[in-house]
Amino acid sequence: MNLQLKDKVVIVTGGDKGIGYGISAVLANEEAIPVIVGRTEKDVLKAVQQIEDNGGKAFHALAELTDPKQCKKAVDSVIEKFGRIDGLVNNAGVNDGVGLENGSYEDFVASINKSLTHYFMMAKYVLPELKKSKGAIVNIGSKVSVTGQGGTSGYAAANGGRNSLTREWAVELLPYGIRTNEVLVAECYTPMYDRWIKSMENGEEKLKEITDRIPLENRMTTAEEIANMTVFLLSEKSSHTTGQLIYVDGGYTHLDRSL
Repeated sequence: MNLQLKDKVVIVTGGDKGIGYGISAVLANEEAIPVIVGRTEKDVLKAVQQIEDNGGKAFHALAELTDPKQCKKAVDSVIEKFGRIDGLVNNAGVNDGVGLENGSYEDFVASINKSLTHYFMMAKYVLPELKKSKGAIVNIGSKVSVTGQGGTSGYAAANGGRNSLTREWAVELLPYGIRTNEVLVAECYTPMYDRWIKSMENGEEKLKEITDRIPLENRMTTAEEIANMTVFLLSEKSSHTTGQLIYVDGGYTHLDRSL
């Protein structure tokens, strides 16, 4: 499907691995130019090289996203290179296991900064360019469940914040024709998910228990499936869609588990 994204410049935070890389790769396949923003140079450059080896275009910017100054520097580098920004995918985040019982104030704030604050900062800094291009924002969120790692208060709060910001920005940005939507992930087998499964003695058993509860085909959602929806929402093919929280999860969140 031609999503008419040729040469569109789209920033993808955490675009070097997992779901983020899947989004970057699909953008490149649609002849857009993903700008991969990450903090580890070798990983970011590897992702860019993979896209180029497959015949696509990509750019990168290094940033520790918990630092607002580095967020701004990353955005400025994209404007300097291309003179425009057509889209933003806020994707980077981490479930760091900060819970109510085991977490401190400092832990909780740090958790919010890892998974929510930079969503605001990146959107803030790209907004002037999105006004010009009438671009789109897609936030990546998550259904949070008990991890067995000491709770998820910080990550749960961040994901609730993402949901609320998506709806709020959709309303605030209506006058500029900027659409804001969110793709929510339930069970997608990313490198982070793989590490979690392998950290358990009964990892394979736990994995089967989870996949058995996913109604559609009893399997994990792939990063490409998340990416396909994300890229569709960035495109003009979804031109009258805004403020939506869309679950790409094989029915895991909403269908009756007894099916």
